[in-house]
Amino acid sequence: MIYTLTTNPAVDMHITTEQLKMDTVTRTKNAALSGNGKGVNVSLVLERFNVATGVLGFFGGFTGEYIIKECEKKVAKTIPTRIDGETRINVFLVDQNGEYNMVNEGPAITEKNQQELLDTIASLSDLDILVISGSMARGASDDYYDRIIKTVIDKKAQFVIDISSKKLKELLKYRPLLIKPNDDEIEDIFGIKITDDKVAKDVLKMLYDMGAQNVLITMGAKGSYFYNGDSFYCCEPYPVKLKSTICAGDSFLAAFIKSRFAEKLSIEESLKFASATGANVAEHDGIGPLDMVDVYKEKIKVKQI
Repeated sequence: MIYTLTTNPAVDMHITTEQLKMDTVTRTKNAALSGNGKGVNVSLVLERFNVATGVLGFFGGFTGEYIIKECEKKVAKTIPTRIDGETRINVFLVDQNGEYNMVNEGPAITEKNQQELLDTIASLSDLDILVISGSMARGASDDYYDRIIKTVIDKKAQFVIDISSKKLKELLKYRPLLIKPNDDEIEDIFGIKITDDKVAKDVLKMLYDMGAQNVLITMGAKGSYFYNGDSFYCCEPYPVKLKSTICAGDSFLAAFIKSRFAEKLSIEESLKFASATGANVAEHDGIGPLDMVDVYKEKIKVKQI
């Protein structure tokens, strides 16, 4: 089974307004709440694609209980680690100028919380892949990523990393099955701006040489790149009318994991499916209906570079 780990989940509120103004009452509309977090999003999409998945993470207060209940409705297996404090609420507001993302830091976790989650991972009898996504919760020990990964390795399972932390550099030595940084994270963590295919190839090879078995770099409307030690691939994006980028990258990752590792499809087909999924999600607030993935997939091109 593919489990996902979200150490800092959130309730996301999506709202729209005509125009955001200072020092005045702003009337909003179309408010929509969803239980999210990067790993949670991955599991929600995997479940929609009929891939067996489970949700792990830290959840606190009424907001945490809301996410747990939403996951239990949609995901085959939800195993929360309950904490004190309130799981954060993030606000995504769209007006005529674009999208404003207000992301809170979230509650702190204790050493007891951390050990309870490690014990949960160690107890899983059906763990094949653990997808570690999103920001680390406040209060976590400096070596908590290492402790999580070593627990997974001890179980002879694989793991995927999708984090924006500079800690990514150190974690590559553990040979993750897949990493999925975006271009902004590559620039922030490694100081390299991807400007063309040549730079992309250099970055892909660098990350592979540092330990990643498969490297997937997403670049939003500029497409994506992939390398597995054999060939370099570039996948074009599918153009859509953007409504929200929230959940698109997580959905891209879930679709790639589903097609490449669960169904063993070719790299080309996996990239097309992932790109189509990310595009379809970007047309909606939250994940949306995923009703155009098969249509978009047939129109996307992948090339070796």
